[in-house]
Amino acid sequence: MTDLSGATPARRAWLRAEFVLFFLALPVAVAVLLPPSAMFPVLFGVTGLGLVLLHLTPGFRWRDLTRGWNRIDWPVVALAAAGTFAVGWAVMMATAPGSAFALVRSNPALMAMIALLYPLLSALPQEIVFRALFFRRYGPILPSLRPALVLNAAVFALAHLMYWSGIVAAMTFAGGLLFAWACEVRRNFPMAVVMHAVCGVIVFLLGLGVYFYTGNVTRPF
Repeated sequence: MTDLSGATPARRAWLRAEFVLFFLALPVAVAVLLPPSAMFPVLFGVTGLGLVLLHLTPGFRWRDLTRGWNRIDWPVVALAAAGTFAVGWAVMMATAPGSAFALVRSNPALMAMIALLYPLLSALPQEIVFRALFFRRYGPILPSLRPALVLNAAVFALAHLMYWSGIVAAMTFAGGLLFAWACEVRRNFPMAVVMHAVCGVIVFLLGLGVYFYTGNVTRPF
């Protein structure tokens, strides 16, 4: 977590306003005001904006995100994968047993494509925005480490408000805690990306992707 003790009061005020707009107001506006069909184009644009903000962050260097590949704790990654599978399977059996492994059974080619592309097109961009941007750019206004990890998981879950699902909220909050821990406690951004990619693919493998499909979104209003 970047702690720029020399940040001026004006810069801190600017970062607070930017944080509220980017991580709080924008996800709510997208979920409330836009139809499900428009959500992903807007979110891709928001991701692009996040990349620009990170690039403009003083002291940030993109090559810093590549450090740690040789220090990935693979047993921990495997444990996270096993936990995701166990919890995900329990959720599927409790909520939609008929959809378990639905994608594998109905469209194995699509499942293979997701497994190949999800790490690069989804896990990596999300980790850049919700871990690198969050902790590097907004470090000067964040609380101490543990509350910052919880806050990070909360804004990650809020970013998925568009699905209007308690299951999605719980899954993304738990995942946010795990990925933030890898990034900030273990100081290993590549490990956070790998864990996110592995856990995300397992989610789709189990059939939980049904909760992340905009065609199934039902707003409570």
